[in-house]
Amino acid sequence: MGGERYVLTIDQGTTGTRVMLFDEEGAPVERAWAYREHRQIYPRPGWVEHDPLEIWLNTKACIREVLEKTGVDPGSIAVIGVTNQRETVVVWEKETGRPVYNAIVWQDRRTAREVDYLRSNYFELIKRKTGLVPDSYFSSTKLWWLLDNVPGLRERAVKGEVLAGTVDTWLIWNLTRGSSDVLTPERGGAHVTDYSNASRTMLFDIARLEWSADLLEVQGRIPLDVLPLPRPSSDRAFYGYTGPEVSGLFGGRSIPVAGDAGDQQAALFGQAGFREGDVKCTYGTGNFLLMNTGDRPVYSEHNLLATVYYSTEPGKAKYALEGSIFVTGAAIQWLRDGLKIIEVSAEVNPLAEAAEDTGGVYFVPAFTGLGAPYWDPYARGLIIGLTRGTERRHIARAVLESIAYLTRDVVEVMEAETGKRISELRVDGGASRSDFLMQFQADILGVRVVRPVVLETTSLGVAYLAGLAAGLWRGVDELAGKWRPGRVFEPRMDPEKRERLYKGWREAVKRALGWAREVPWAYGYE
Repeated sequence: MGGERYVLTIDQGTTGTRVMLFDEEGAPVERAWAYREHRQIYPRPGWVEHDPLEIWLNTKACIREVLEKTGVDPGSIAVIGVTNQRETVVVWEKETGRPVYNAIVWQDRRTAREVDYLRSNYFELIKRKTGLVPDSYFSSTKLWWLLDNVPGLRERAVKGEVLAGTVDTWLIWNLTRGSSDVLTPERGGAHVTDYSNASRTMLFDIARLEWSADLLEVQGRIPLDVLPLPRPSSDRAFYGYTGPEVSGLFGGRSIPVAGDAGDQQAALFGQAGFREGDVKCTYGTGNFLLMNTGDRPVYSEHNLLATVYYSTEPGKAKYALEGSIFVTGAAIQWLRDGLKIIEVSAEVNPLAEAAEDTGGVYFVPAFTGLGAPYWDPYARGLIIGLTRGTERRHIARAVLESIAYLTRDVVEVMEAETGKRISELRVDGGASRSDFLMQFQADILGVRVVRPVVLETTSLGVAYLAGLAAGLWRGVDELAGKWRPGRVFEPRMDPEKRERLYKGWREAVKRALGWAREVPWAYGYE
């Protein structure tokens, strides 16, 4: 592989961890990827947890696998970038690196009552400073819950014995642990995050790009010192270098870690969404639509989120408008693992295509509430329209169609918010491989859907950010020329049918809203 330099990326997602290598052209290196799933832990209805140590061990195993099967000299890896499931919270001991509790996942709903309190008393403060709508989705109330419910944790936090962060922070701290050259040397590893991940915590002032003392106080008196140092997503100063914890993986070499972004921001970056108005949708565990809004945050009046997109220098950032849908691809996993009507996820497509339509069935995947534009933590999943003739193929099709309907919900609000009609939707993520789903998406939106050649745009985006920091590329104009469309799906559904189907969807959603509030004893709220 000559004298080429490479970027190694870690994409730590909700269901698993992917490690990839990219070359100096920004192309994935052939066979240079590895992926491992981790357990999904459900202690109670509406609660979702991960084991942080399992995630870290999987990360190391994936790095080892990539290097072993490619034979790439670790010395040719110029830089490492990390992208991650956002909002998920980890708290660990500074001295030992041992987590004090499982990671509480972004999907988790256990803090619904804390959120009710915030909505009643601090809604405008939170929205003005963070661009977010108070919801259990975000990190702050998860950290608040941990401080109040893990015995002795608040006292240890005040004493400076524990550290907290989102999953990017956890991984970067472990990657750089024991290195003498990190931004936060007194903590044993680089205890950092980037502005995009910080903006998802509900504790970060997105205009000032710093933690908000007011928000820390009203959300459970969270000690500032447990939080990581916010930095640019592409950091020429580097967060740190790999330490002894992983030196064996890299042949004893110290490699800089310099790229970090939340997975959805990284995906928009990987889709070359560098112009204001560019929109992408990632089809993963959930669906996430982001629109580039340039140098200023757009504070939504219609339940979308203003968020930091990315940053390449301290104190400055680009922003995005976001619609977050909690459960889409996870519903396909539920068909596989819960109902067991398919054995592997890929079976859902031919099964759905075997049905001409859903037979009037609608599926609302509100397993952990509904995100944008509803923001109802008490919504619950629903299948409606069942008849004696309903078969598993109809349910499979209804699950795939629900993904497209939820996406349209957000697109409609995004258009209302900006006053602009979206003419093209760039798509990525696992479920975007489904030609059936992408065609239905184009049909139900009435908009062209474009799937790029490189579908792992989250990994690609953080590769770009890390490579910019390491000097592999000069800027976003150079990167824009590297994006390539793969397949284009044009809408072909009759407009009258499109609106009739969508009207049925909206009626189904109405019946799912507020359900856990109506029957709270079933969901651990009483």
